[in-house]
Amino acid sequence: MVLRAEKIQKDFLRKTKDSNVFTAVYETDFTLEPGKLTMLTGRSGSGKSTLVNMLSGLLAPTRGRVLFGEQDLYQLDDEALSRLRNQHFGFVPQGQSAIMSLNVTENILLPYSLYGDPAEGLAFAHELMERMDITQIADCMPAELSGGEMRRMSIARALIRKPEVIFADEPTGDLDDENTETVLQILKDIAKEGAAVLLVTHENAARDYADQIIEMSAGRIKSE
Repeated sequence: MVLRAEKIQKDFLRKTKDSNVFTAVYETDFTLEPGKLTMLTGRSGSGKSTLVNMLSGLLAPTRGRVLFGEQDLYQLDDEALSRLRNQHFGFVPQGQSAIMSLNVTENILLPYSLYGDPAEGLAFAHELMERMDITQIADCMPAELSGGEMRRMSIARALIRKPEVIFADEPTGDLDDENTETVLQILKDIAKEGAAVLLVTHENAARDYADQIIEMSAGRIKSE
């Protein structure tokens, strides 16, 4: 399904030179289409994180709406929105996001622990680990992993519920060139298989993998 934002804007109460309101994202339309990898880039403070948080159901816009299919995310109650996010969205967060007391397999199955039975996803977890080339560390604890292994585990966890939309926030920020290329190729392959992938990154190499590139500046989409 398509995820689209219609005329969303986000204001925060904050005293500025001319107003008591700070606009982090000015009125904008945005669409994530299945089968495409969209790269979102821009300087720190440009509004990227605010935009992504609105698109992913974490932050209600001041005005406008975010639709997944025909469902307005922010017309749902908290429980229904949480369930939709868990079942249909996958997240590859910036930095280290593992539960340190769980092994690799248990971390990958974490979304099933929130809603459902982890046993249901075990076979697919093994498929994902094989695809990510991390089967050899299935029983390892996060503290034993390299940065590249940790990131591939995070991607596997993001995919475990077979989501339609993937949000990847600076997934290559702390990786070497080889692991960066590996992660970008995995995300590109995921998009080719039908997911809508939003990649937030400053990584120039990502431009070679993106189907569309969107730059933000001062709360506005500057170019595509």
